[in-house]
Amino acid sequence: MRTLPELFAGWFAGRGWSPRPHQLDMLVAARAGHSALLIAPTGGGKTLAGFLPSLIQLYEAPRAGLHTLYVSPLKALAVDIARNLEAPIAEMGLDITVETRTGDTPANRRARQRQNPPNILLTTPESLTLLLSLPDAGSLFGDLACIVVDEAHALAGTKRGDQLSLCLSRLSALAPACRHVGLSATVNHPEALRAWLSPTARAEGVELIRAAPGAPPVIGVQLPEGRLPWGGHMGLASAPDILARITAAGVTIVFVNTRAQAELIFAALWKLNEEALPIALHHGSLTVEQRRKVEAAMAAGKLRGVVATSSLDLGIDWGGVDQVIQVGAPKGVSRLLQRVGRANHRMDEASAAWLVPANRFEVIECAAAIESVEAGELDGEPPRQGGLDVLAQHILAMACHGPFHPDDLFAQVKRAGAYSELSRRDFDDTLRFVEDGGYALSSYERYRKLFRDSEGMIHVRGNQVALQLRLNLGTIVETPLLKVKLRGGPVLGEVEEWFISTLTAGDTFLFAGQVLRFEGMVGMVAQVSRGGEGEPRVPAYAGARMPLSTHLAGRVRDILADPSHWALLPESVQEWLDMQRHISELPKSEGLLVETFPRGGRWFMVAYTFEGRLAHQTLGMLATRRMERLGWGPLGFVSTDYVLATWSAFEPTDPDALFTEDLLGEELEEWIAESSMLRRTFRNIATIAGLIQKNHPDAEKSRKQMSVNSDLIYDVLRRHEPDHVLLRATRAEAAWGLTDVARIGQLLARAKGHIRHRRLDHVSPLAVPALIEIGHEWVPGDAEEAVLAEATALVEEATEGAETFYGNLTLSDVVETPGPPRERARRKSRFHRKVPKEAVR
Repeated sequence: MRTLPELFAGWFAGRGWSPRPHQLDMLVAARAGHSALLIAPTGGGKTLAGFLPSLIQLYEAPRAGLHTLYVSPLKALAVDIARNLEAPIAEMGLDITVETRTGDTPANRRARQRQNPPNILLTTPESLTLLLSLPDAGSLFGDLACIVVDEAHALAGTKRGDQLSLCLSRLSALAPACRHVGLSATVNHPEALRAWLSPTARAEGVELIRAAPGAPPVIGVQLPEGRLPWGGHMGLASAPDILARITAAGVTIVFVNTRAQAELIFAALWKLNEEALPIALHHGSLTVEQRRKVEAAMAAGKLRGVVATSSLDLGIDWGGVDQVIQVGAPKGVSRLLQRVGRANHRMDEASAAWLVPANRFEVIECAAAIESVEAGELDGEPPRQGGLDVLAQHILAMACHGPFHPDDLFAQVKRAGAYSELSRRDFDDTLRFVEDGGYALSSYERYRKLFRDSEGMIHVRGNQVALQLRLNLGTIVETPLLKVKLRGGPVLGEVEEWFISTLTAGDTFLFAGQVLRFEGMVGMVAQVSRGGEGEPRVPAYAGARMPLSTHLAGRVRDILADPSHWALLPESVQEWLDMQRHISELPKSEGLLVETFPRGGRWFMVAYTFEGRLAHQTLGMLATRRMERLGWGPLGFVSTDYVLATWSAFEPTDPDALFTEDLLGEELEEWIAESSMLRRTFRNIATIAGLIQKNHPDAEKSRKQMSVNSDLIYDVLRRHEPDHVLLRATRAEAAWGLTDVARIGQLLARAKGHIRHRRLDHVSPLAVPALIEIGHEWVPGDAEEAVLAEATALVEEATEGAETFYGNLTLSDVVETPGPPRERARRKSRFHRKVPKEAVR
């Protein structure tokens, strides 16, 4: 039956609405007792569609107790949804109670919710896990009728998604008649998401409901005044144009890709903001209080703009947003649509968005993204199988709830979508680890958390174990910063631990305006000395590792290879590509273009790989190891989202010998073994699995203590139990999450037999942005002049033979400058171009 009760139909009519077909479809599925996945564009009323059947059921058959559980990836989203639900409930006079349960919920309210639960409870994966670990979870959830998972695509395939998948399976055991409902705006693999959501881990157990597509978004590209920079990725040159668009609109969200970029863009806008427009900043490193203050001001209509990272990707339902501005290339089509959907938030009206590329390669990526949006294409990988560290945490949580038999829990876990392929061996090994730490650790009392009775039932060893679990629940392990300290000298600052984990003793890197030699780790401090040999690397930060999607990378290659697509590009970028075609050649859609050329007494090799910065960083480490074996004398490498560039003492004469599929064999194993990557990954795995306790009833354990303990345990396990389940999980995590091996494998397979090697006399136009990145460390004073001179020289070499244009050139014309735009002295420089025109809009 596709009709609403009279009360609900009147409420819709009173607002001037008619129920949308997908909202009625969700109602039909609920009345048939079916689980469902709803895919609907932002602004299509999918949240109301998810709750409407529950509201109607509670209206037609009122009852006490928990009826519907809503799970959100964000605390703020749960709070916002609760507030939005209160309006229809109050306006229709429904006797329905709604409450939230998150880490911010006061203890007295949490206790009351267990004794007298609301009809609708809104929570997060972490809080749900905690509730399921309590002894009274059966009575709390026994009559549950519906679970609504919002933004399901953002959870599936993540560790929080693994955690939630296990919770869904557990809830199905406690409440077999409970329906599972997933809500999502952008889904590229609906069958995999249906299986992840399903009570049986099979896609056919979840009905797929698609809403009609909304009005297509209107997306434009905003280029800076003057010349478009060849290098850089912050987009600071466009700050005046961004501010102008904020001024001309009502409310604007300015999305960026990293926290550092958010700080720089916000500072640039504020410096130019002479009208004192209320503009705020929002990203994950800010305190919760600051973020909530910004969200409240935005909801109240007190802001004209907010600069945000992915912290607002799954944003609060702000209907008053007029436009979205994406600074920097979007890196993925689904991510772009998620962000664009924050504007207007009305399905039948087009969302307005502007893309602000920071350099010429990013212009091409923006064009590729717009093409994909127009073609209705999405990207994103299907959810991977769940991690054993999350499984270990879940096993202990279930034991804290009550005794269980291993056979029963294994069957239950196998019904979780994320663990449908789990082997009995992995389950038993994980259970053994939770039970007593495993063979190598079983003699230590602290690792004995479970015991078996005479009937084979598993029990938790006391209340202290349960308390420790609840204090350490969760799968989010923050990326720590490590202090960089001179041997016998002061601390110079902090860099991300991820970067340090890629170094081996003797490697050099630039930091604090000087070249430093990495000597090793002393606890949680990276000890260094001044100087060292070889080209220094530049610290890489996790915020800069947002991956370029495989789909979008393919689109970029297609545009480069086919000049008929160039009409989408501004004239200056077309000229750039024409120069590349004249001096070298353009990368093809398939295969691999590799250029080599001499410069400054070295040989450079630039490979147009297009697999994203993270994959290129790993590829660079592997490639330079192979170059060393080939006798080419590698001196260093630099990676961008689009290319990998190396420099060496001797000419790389045969790139075919470098980019072979066996590169992922011995070189990969050696590099992983020599770097500290596995140790750092193990610490994260061990923290989630409960081996390393961060929080204690009396105090929080310091990172130094955690690191020392995890390193000791790691060494013990490697020596005495190399096949320990946590070591297996660590190796799998390193291969999947840190090294991006799969994408490198795809690249090497694509290149096999199709490598185009161009030996050039000098740098090519497309290679300039990568070479500008070499040694890119910003230091006040004369360093800026040196960067300008080097960047200008690169451009002059790359454009050799083109018609000459003499003009005034600043550093920002060639490579992006740090910090807010400021007045600069104009400098005379020779600049080659095909036509005497600056970049056009």
